[in-house]
Amino acid sequence: MNTKTNEALVILQEECAEVIQEVSKCFRFGINDLNKDGVKHSTVLEKEVADMLCMVDILVEQGILDPAQLAAGKIEKQAKLRKWSKLYED
Repeated sequence: MNTKTNEALVILQEECAEVIQEVSKCFRFGINDLNKDGVKHSTVLEKEVADMLCMVDILVEQGILDPAQLAAGKIEKQAKLRKWSKLYED
């Protein structure tokens, strides 16, 4: 694995951790409540998810991740969620 790939994976890992941390804060304090800086937790969550998606894009550009496989994986996950969760119920 080359240095750029290592760096991208480390940053992706950090960004995923930041998403997890902000999701925890959304549960703890409320998704529409303000953080200590006066910013809604949903806004911070959006920023953290965007940062994570940026790293996914970089890994696609590096050829580490295949966009077709990502798309197929999303479809697979949606099918599982339709079966096992209530997210798609009206």
